[in-house]
Amino acid sequence: MSTSQKPKNRPFKAKSARPGQESGRQGPPSDQGGRRGRGRPDAEGGRGARPPRGDDEGRQPKSNASAIGLSDLGLGRGSWRAKRQAAALGGGNSAYPLASSELLPTAEGERRRKPEDSTYTEPQRLHKVLAAAGIGSRREIEEWIVAGRISVNGEPADVGQKVGPGDRVRVNGKLMPIRFAVRIPRVVLYHKPEGEIVSRDDPEGRPTVFDRLPNLRKGRWIAVGRLDFNTSGLLLFVNDGDLANKLMHPRYELDREYAVRILGELDDAQKDALLKGIELEDGLARFNTLLDGGGEGANHWYRVTLSEGRNREVRRMFEALGLTVSRLMRVRYGPVLLPSRLKRGMWEDMPVEQVCALAGLPKPDAAGGKAKRPGSQPRRTQPHSR
Repeated sequence: MSTSQKPKNRPFKAKSARPGQESGRQGPPSDQGGRRGRGRPDAEGGRGARPPRGDDEGRQPKSNASAIGLSDLGLGRGSWRAKRQAAALGGGNSAYPLASSELLPTAEGERRRKPEDSTYTEPQRLHKVLAAAGIGSRREIEEWIVAGRISVNGEPADVGQKVGPGDRVRVNGKLMPIRFAVRIPRVVLYHKPEGEIVSRDDPEGRPTVFDRLPNLRKGRWIAVGRLDFNTSGLLLFVNDGDLANKLMHPRYELDREYAVRILGELDDAQKDALLKGIELEDGLARFNTLLDGGGEGANHWYRVTLSEGRNREVRRMFEALGLTVSRLMRVRYGPVLLPSRLKRGMWEDMPVEQVCALAGLPKPDAAGGKAKRPGSQPRRTQPHSR
């Protein structure tokens, strides 16, 4: 080690106070080398005396729970403020001196915690929602639930209870503003080819349409209606049961449009019978509309619509007239058309704006920070291995 690198043994000198400046602390004597006596015991073994102050001067509560009279439970922190307010209001020695339907104002000079602007799309646990709103900590809220201070829809809340859209949560009778955002379903358009079955389980082991769909992190795909094994065309898949019911239930009377190719042509009597109704083994069936689509040779195309989806209904109606259907393809379901760019075996996501229009939901606000799910390009996926 060189001479310049050797430590220099300089004697320690105590720092004296500057002229005209006095220390505000009661430090140790100067014979201790000028070190500050913060936290050091005095000669009798105790801590140095602190400057006197009021019981509550300068303190900040851990939450604004005391503002609504929930801190005087003998559990948790911050009960000093509830006791002070109770004394000011003449609350006496009641176990719940501040139970009221009105929020109390914050103390003078105290900064009140601003509730978080949280929105949810699915039911959440009650203590999580109230904690995010700035009412208190999760542990405190659970204690208030046990104490019976929180109600949901007029009934006492339970620990672990979930709340969702439409639930009215009150704390000490005060209605809490909890907002739930609208959950936008996901809708997939799939061009089903012939040779696939619309079922998850098939004893014969035939290919299923679900093998080609994208995976969902939560929930499962629900097929809107069915198509026969030998029928191709548009299939809708949703991850929301309410939307699936709205699209499939007969009371909504959504039209299904098919392109039908038959051997030969229909005469006027046959067209009239198909429009007025044909008696099948499961009841009367009829087309809402029937349009001639032209054709060449022995094959002829027709466009038909109906408002129900019974098993093989279109084929059976033509077969009841002695006609053979050589090809059947669904080209529209309700307001949704089969895109020409969507080839057989391919799928694509429906844009969010169209999903909202289909489900009757308000259009999403782009300024709200919620990312939009754009309509994807058509994709062809390999069947999942079983």
